[in-house]
Amino acid sequence: MPGVLELSFTQFQTVYNALSFALASMLATFVFLLVVMPRVLPRYRQALAVSSIVCLIAAYHYWRIFNSFTDAYVAQGAGEAAMAGSDPTYVLVNGEGFNEGYRYIDWLLTVPLLLFEAIAVLALARMVRRSLMIKLIPAAFLMIALGYPGEISTDNMTRGIWGFLSTLPFLYILYVLWTQLSKAMTTQPGQVRKDLNGLRLLLLGTWGVYPIAFLLPQLGIDGADSFVGRQLGYSIADVLAKCLFGLLIYKIAREKSFADDESFAAAEIHEAPSSAGKSA
Repeated sequence: MPGVLELSFTQFQTVYNALSFALASMLATFVFLLVVMPRVLPRYRQALAVSSIVCLIAAYHYWRIFNSFTDAYVAQGAGEAAMAGSDPTYVLVNGEGFNEGYRYIDWLLTVPLLLFEAIAVLALARMVRRSLMIKLIPAAFLMIALGYPGEISTDNMTRGIWGFLSTLPFLYILYVLWTQLSKAMTTQPGQVRKDLNGLRLLLLGTWGVYPIAFLLPQLGIDGADSFVGRQLGYSIADVLAKCLFGLLIYKIAREKSFADDESFAAAEIHEAPSSAGKSA
């Protein structure tokens, strides 16, 4: 998909740094989740494994997005600008374009996995998990599929229509997750209840960034400013929705592991049960 024709030096650097930051965050979180997986009970490791896969998939696509961006825009008159003491501008290369489709391929894969890990960490009954997946996974695919035609359109009316249609499954997903997490909170230990509340607020807050970034042209922000705003908004939201979400999943899994098995908790804090008994 072709992007805007010209970016200022500041606009180019903003997108460049946002994509670089997101790529590094995804890779770091992927490695961290793999390393800490043995620090929770086996029943919760599936959630961490899925979270690490989410970050790896996102890191790959951010690498492709980053390369697509740097290939699509080149500095114009860099030598003259340097001699004049000013910054160069960046123009879209003829025949090339910035491929926004990489984001949608990423979301098509990672959003269903994010939903799966949110359910997996709760360790719900098998039938409950299955029922939730049947509700959430098709809605996730529908949300992404309906958003893409609007993303690649340059007509605000078309963007608005597809954006509205995409919002319907988006709201349904949030509703199902919100109500299910509310039910799960009543049976969880105190700190886990607080973290689950934080988890659902994180979902509501970060997922709410995506439609705002999508609708920037409808808000009167167009051209290069709209392009930069979308890339910045999407990148920040992705880091929060995948990296921070994954770290919170790990925190919940670890707290639930401690609550489920006292000997595991004692071993993790380097306090053997026998030595604790002797000191008592």
